[in-house]
Amino acid sequence: MTYNNARSKQSSATQSRRDEAVFHAEGVKVFYSGFMALQEVHIEIPERQIVAFIGPSGCGKSTLLRCFNRMNDLIPGAHVEGRLHYRNKNIYDPKINSVKLRRQVGMVFQRPNPFPKSIYENISFAPRTNGYKGNIDELVEQSLRQAALWDEVKDKLKDKGTALSGGQQQRLCIARAIAMKPDVLLMDEPCSALDPISTRQVEELCLELKEQYTIIMVTHNMQQASRVADLTAFFNTEIDEHGKRTGRLVEFSPTEQIFNSPATKEAAEYISGRFG
Repeated sequence: MTYNNARSKQSSATQSRRDEAVFHAEGVKVFYSGFMALQEVHIEIPERQIVAFIGPSGCGKSTLLRCFNRMNDLIPGAHVEGRLHYRNKNIYDPKINSVKLRRQVGMVFQRPNPFPKSIYENISFAPRTNGYKGNIDELVEQSLRQAALWDEVKDKLKDKGTALSGGQQQRLCIARAIAMKPDVLLMDEPCSALDPISTRQVEELCLELKEQYTIIMVTHNMQQASRVADLTAFFNTEIDEHGKRTGRLVEFSPTEQIFNSPATKEAAEYISGRFG
């Protein structure tokens, strides 16, 4: 085989893999007020998988997560370099509408943040505001059912969402995100404020939701990553030439592999509890 033919086939294979990926990051770097918080990241996120980001505090997990729906745009002094493709479109292209992007790439935050409105309004408000034309009652029920919350709240839809327990509030926030019919769900430590029972409910929900959504989850709970994630990315920190701590992606592997036979010493030491 000639070099040119081999290179052409390699290029085609690379493009084919890229076509299958929901996200494809090429040399993504994130800066806060000139300081590089996250070094170059190259990563592909496949469709309908749960991907966990693990690593010590300050290693760039949440920073990268916020890149996927351009939430970093809302942080003063934040700046992103490199290329980040979502469905083969560079989302940092100036022509991309970040508001529309966030409808497709929803987010669930670390602490439940229901609106100070009724349970019904928590689900229906955003779709109505964005011109939803379908049956709003059906949408509310469907979203709550998908979030495994309908049976618990169907008789109190007029009650405030903030009156629910912490675990119920987080599932309400997941239902609220689902109501916008996203393609991807980003979860930034969604169980860190929850008790073990509520944590298990959210984990079981994620395993069900991956049948329809791609889920990217930041977690400090390695047991959680091992229970629910198909793929796990390990991030770590290092000191740069200016004496500042910066984050970097060290390893990205199938979860079973990274927990049982990690490819890097850093990942092995973190998973074994030697640091972090």
